[in-house]
This record gives sequence, structure tokens and C-alpha cells, in this order.
Amino acid sequence: MRQPAEHGPSPWWAGFLLTSPLRRLVHDPREILSPFVNEGMRVLEPGPGRGFFTLELARLVGPNGKVFASELETAMLEGLKKRARRAKLGDRIDARQATRSSLGIDDLAGAIDFAFSFAVAHETGDPEQFFGQIVRALKPEALLLLVEPEGHVASGYFEALTAAAISCGLTVVTPAPKIDGSHVVLLRKARGAHTSEAAPLAPSQAP
Repeated sequence: MRQPAEHGPSPWWAGFLLTSPLRRLVHDPREILSPFVNEGMRVLEPGPGRGFFTLELARLVGPNGKVFASELETAMLEGLKKRARRAKLGDRIDARQATRSSLGIDDLAGAIDFAFSFAVAHETGDPEQFFGQIVRALKPEALLLLVEPEGHVASGYFEALTAAAISCGLTVVTPAPKIDGSHVVLLRKARGAHTSEAAPLAPSQAP
């Protein structure tokens, strides 16, 4: 399954808009994430941008946890690192440079307690390969919270993304949390789902 042609990674400058304090009025990171993240967890966040959710994830996992943030846009990744240092959370965040063929998480097979994907899956060149890499990183029965914006992603395409995730070894957990203006599904890695070497992502259609 290929993404619609109009979708692609957000431009680097969008990160400044996405980290605006006003956004918390709609999407409060702690409110969204605290039901799923505990101290000491290892959390994966693909496509974190400049870290709107990442910094709160780092606070939630505490000094004994780790957040693995994989970002394609170099400018956004550098912005994330800067914000993490300024918040004194840099030691809790492993910020990784993704490529169009990989999230760069091959070394995390079976190591992740929780994954969070917000407005990212619809931008990938091949959702099955995107979810495949996440599934390999998750521990058995670990959760993935998949969120996509209603105004940007049609219901039918979100259903297709969910089907792609299921095909990779995830099962739907109900009920899903409510997040304003968003399609949301909570998924769990099935026991016995694949955790060996990750397959690459297909090239993105983004410029």
C-alpha cells in the first residue's frame, strides 16, 4: 500500500508551529501519554519533529528510562536536541537520524515497552514497512498508540493504515483513547510476532 501522492514529511519550519505552547490547549502531552508511560520504560517515537511530545515522554520515563526519537528532517532533529538540552532531559533522549529507508532502530529489536506515532504514518512511503520496523522493536504485548489528524487524513486511509499495522503483527485494543481532531487506534504486539532484523522502509514520496 502506497501513501497518497499529496502526503509527505512535514517541512523543517513546521516544527516551530508544532511546538507552540498554544498547541497544548488542544493536545496536552501529559494527558495523552501518562496512561501508557511509566518510569523506567523504553519508548519509541518515530517522527518526533522538534519534540512537542518527546520532552514529556522523557519526563514520564524518568532518569532510568529512555526515549528513542527517530527523525528524518535534520533541522528538526537538531531542534529536538537543543530543546532537550535546554530542558535538562538530553540524557533521557536518544535522538536518531532516520533515512528514507530506515528508522535506524535495528539495534532495538524486542526492547521497546511503548511506541507512539503521531501524524507520521501517513507520510511514509510504505506503511507496512514502517509498522514492520516498529513491531520488531516492540516487546511482546507492548503497545503502539497510532494517531493521525482528521483534517489531513481521510477516515478510509486511516482504516488502511490500521489494516497495515495489523498485517505486521499488531492487534487492536479497545476502547481507544479520545484525542481532539484525531483518528486514534491503540494496538498491541501479538506474542510471537516477528522481532528479527528489520526490513527497510520504502523511499518516501516527499520532496
